[in-house]
Amino acid sequence: MSDLLQSLLLTGALAGTTTIFLLIIALPLSWWLARTRHRSSSFVEALVALPLVLPPTVLGFYLLLAMAEEGWLGQVWGFVTGAPLAFTFAGLVIASIIYSLPFVSQPLTTSFRNTPTALLDAASLMGVSPTKRFVRLVIPMHGRALVAAAVLGFAHTVGEFGIVLMIGGNIPGETRVLSILLFDQVEALDYASAHITAGVLLTVALVTLTATYSTLRQPQ
Repeated sequence: MSDLLQSLLLTGALAGTTTIFLLIIALPLSWWLARTRHRSSSFVEALVALPLVLPPTVLGFYLLLAMAEEGWLGQVWGFVTGAPLAFTFAGLVIASIIYSLPFVSQPLTTSFRNTPTALLDAASLMGVSPTKRFVRLVIPMHGRALVAAAVLGFAHTVGEFGIVLMIGGNIPGETRVLSILLFDQVEALDYASAHITAGVLLTVALVTLTATYSTLRQPQ
């Protein structure tokens, strides 16, 4: 298998896995942020948004320390699985979830804040539980925001570089995604291969965004 195909498959697996976990985490988190009036909500929202302004190297450094064998996260992971966490695909997924969370959470939080309270109150009076209201009313109502959030999370993970390099290093077939492969090719002055890799990244991003905007433009 060529380096390009291997890195492409790994990038797709990382972005897809990360996006699934991001949606699972971001849906209830964003709903809580949008609806709660607790004083801690501002701090939690700032904490979630921190990767937007924090240099990837800073976040990657502290995550690397936490995922090392002597780090608290690495020790927990090692106790549960018997395997290391740093410089593995699992480590990349965890780091990508943290780094891409605001790109999924913020569109959902903004959309959830526009949920009609009267509709939720009416469903509550009819005896619909909070979980059913969220699943059957809120999520379908905000389908466009859900699509946008998923695409942003996927696309951002595909384009990650700093976090991936610090947490995963450059291990072929394990952590060398397309952005790392492109860096290697440029560093080796292999511009012909770099053009191809960059073209693949550009094509994936453009096709994904075009399909998304086409979906969002369709009438509900």
